[in-house]
Amino acid sequence: MNQLANKYDFRVPRYTSYPTAPHFHDGITGDVASDWLGALDPAEPLSLYFHIPFCDSMCWFCGCYTKIVNRYDPIAAYLETLLKEVDLIADKLPTRFKAEHLHWGGGSPTMLTPKDWQRLIDRLRERFDISETAEIAVELDPRDATEDYIKGIAKAGVNRASIGVQDFHAEVQEAINRIQPFEVTKQVIDWLRQYGITSINMDLMYGLPHQTTERVIDQVDRAVSLAPERIALFGYAHVPWMKEHQKMISEADLPGADARWEQSETASDRLVELGYVRIGFDHFAHPDDSLAIALNNGTLHRNFQGYTADKASTLIGFGASAISSLPQGYLQNHLPMKSYTSAIEKAELPVARGIAVEQDDLLRRKIIEHLMCDMAVDLKAVAQEFDTAPENFQAELDRLQPYVEDGICTLEEFKITVNEDARPFVRLIAAAFDSYLNKAAEPGQEVKRHSRAV
Repeated sequence: MNQLANKYDFRVPRYTSYPTAPHFHDGITGDVASDWLGALDPAEPLSLYFHIPFCDSMCWFCGCYTKIVNRYDPIAAYLETLLKEVDLIADKLPTRFKAEHLHWGGGSPTMLTPKDWQRLIDRLRERFDISETAEIAVELDPRDATEDYIKGIAKAGVNRASIGVQDFHAEVQEAINRIQPFEVTKQVIDWLRQYGITSINMDLMYGLPHQTTERVIDQVDRAVSLAPERIALFGYAHVPWMKEHQKMISEADLPGADARWEQSETASDRLVELGYVRIGFDHFAHPDDSLAIALNNGTLHRNFQGYTADKASTLIGFGASAISSLPQGYLQNHLPMKSYTSAIEKAELPVARGIAVEQDDLLRRKIIEHLMCDMAVDLKAVAQEFDTAPENFQAELDRLQPYVEDGICTLEEFKITVNEDARPFVRLIAAAFDSYLNKAAEPGQEVKRHSRAV
């Protein structure tokens, strides 16, 4: 497979949505968003996402939208705007909705004070019915998390924490500008469990500067010693044309395609050996975790937070740059903070762009999600669900032939299965069904740049 990693060293989307974000456009406005929100089915629960776009230092590997601040005033002002957005959106809904999944990402939500955490949670409970069994999850930077902070988010109802680690080795940490000793991470996890937040995820990375296979295996062993229920093993996406700060990372220090493949596969094999179940192509979970159960039940999904057991058909994003997924399509809030704030101050939904989904999008989205989650899809069954014929995908099946010949996937009648040792290539298989990506590859069309497939 090492040779194939070089042969198919292409750039394709991660497929946390379909159509993917590069194809959103400014024809989707706040007025459109208002209509979509007003048409939601009150019987269907929501998922809510909150983007906190602040950090106190820039990690050079980061691909997120965030701002560096060294005082709290901008964060406090942002919270006031966020509270107004909660009211704006709640007022657009046809009734009071139930919410079963809440997720905070960034940036770093750890920048919020416990007091402001409580204010935001209180407002959400005023405007939504937060289920007693709701998953309330936060992405957490151990470098900023104090015991008082952990105590505060536990009091606010947080019951799952996702710990950013990336790598435990000093040379790698220095190269990505994120100094985080193992002891700091362990202390925060101990506090989380002490205050009742026992569902813990951990984010690790491969493909970072100065990483070796030995170091990646060592970081897996150290991570597992802290007993997280889930581990995400992400490949570093070096996209300096999109993220200027990534130019601080020397490309000469990055592992090549062969080394990335070896790091990914050796670490994955080690996690399985240590008792974790493979979820999709980059997540791992304990066998009794809800992700593993959803995988076994055929109910695993994929959204902007990655793999999820969340069944909600609507995810509403709050905050600058946040993306919402509704039955009618996708919405993305303004990216410049000033534009986001200005819209809220005018009592307008801060939607900058988006895309409405058509029947063909829904069909392809289902095919791609099956591939990304189950590593297989029965085209005949999905096509029948959408009242079409699997023969209509002959062009896509033709695109898959090189992968079939190279042993990456099998094709029996209309059933596609990604081979177990070829999981990291699944994005390439999914890309064969991406009509937007394949149109962009045609002469005269703009080509969108993405992260490396493996």
